[in-house]
Amino acid sequence: MALCAIDTDIHAVVPASSIEPRLPQPWKLRFSMGDRGPGSLGYWNPNGVMRRDAVAPDGRRVEGDPHLLARHFFDVHDLEYGILNFTGPALNLGLSPDPLYAAAVATAANDAVVEEWLPVDNRFYGSITVTPNNPEAAAAEIRRLGHEERMPQVLMVSGARMPMGQAWFHPIYEACAEVGKPIAIHPGSEGVGISGPPTAVGYPTNYLEWHTDLVGSYIGHLVSMVTEGVFVKYPDLKFVLIEGGVSWLPPILWRLDKNWKALRQTAPWLERPPSEYVYEHVLLTTQPIEEPEPIGFLHQMLAMFPAEHMLMFATDFPHWDNDMPDFTARLIPEHLRRNVMSETARRLYRLPAPAAMSNKPGPTLLQVSEQQGI
Repeated sequence: MALCAIDTDIHAVVPASSIEPRLPQPWKLRFSMGDRGPGSLGYWNPNGVMRRDAVAPDGRRVEGDPHLLARHFFDVHDLEYGILNFTGPALNLGLSPDPLYAAAVATAANDAVVEEWLPVDNRFYGSITVTPNNPEAAAAEIRRLGHEERMPQVLMVSGARMPMGQAWFHPIYEACAEVGKPIAIHPGSEGVGISGPPTAVGYPTNYLEWHTDLVGSYIGHLVSMVTEGVFVKYPDLKFVLIEGGVSWLPPILWRLDKNWKALRQTAPWLERPPSEYVYEHVLLTTQPIEEPEPIGFLHQMLAMFPAEHMLMFATDFPHWDNDMPDFTARLIPEHLRRNVMSETARRLYRLPAPAAMSNKPGPTLLQVSEQQGI
């Protein structure tokens, strides 16, 4: 039996041709004229941000077509299920100065996912993209799609004007709690559009610096959510931090617990150490997992928090620094492997029981392309 893996972070792209027809006027005209959101800060990655081999011979990107994604990625790695986190204008517009336009594009993109992507393959599960610059519209979108079992998660950018524990975001959390779906944030938008600078000290100079610093926003958001009582107010809410790594979590929680003991009057709603709320409500994804030498150091890190129910496998495909299932599984201690690779995600997203899986090793993306002429 091959390794059972549920991938919690696969990047797919809804093409503009699927979004535009679903937009009402005047947003349809605006989209047709090229408004795709605030863009990026322009940091240069010499390797590009996407795998170069995730392209079919005819030039089509794998992440932009559901049939190609199923053949070139799900089949190759024998994935049981995958959570598709759609990047592109719908996500980026969460930091647009125009909240009405942003919400309209998110709705159109979500409808395209439900109507064009999910029917292609039963292994596909989507995320409801919402725009935090418009909390009321985001909450309405969550409730609109709350019945969709194949959209088991809410997704928004981690770039923000303020820490995510503040009341501005609470309508989003209330809607998530109401429909019983976790909310996930994804990095990469820090410093873009209406968000604040990408680091606490301003703007980095290069991609290496910016990319390394991304976890800083997660630390700020997590501490804010705990200390401002989000998990007390919404006791059933689950929060997923995608692409943040794991090594930063234990020391931050140690510091937070220590400070709470002396300063608990500043957060009187916290009746227990802050770390306990985090352990109950927050999950992390593996990619980009730390790879210290010797690997025993990673195992020590994973013993410093309840990784058995807080850590979920993710490839981050097709990004340049993605981690494939066999690679990640070798890093995870055997006693954690089943939960990390599949079962924690299965419980969180309420996914069906394991499907029959092939025990044949999968070919490479290039081999699949050559064999199938795609």
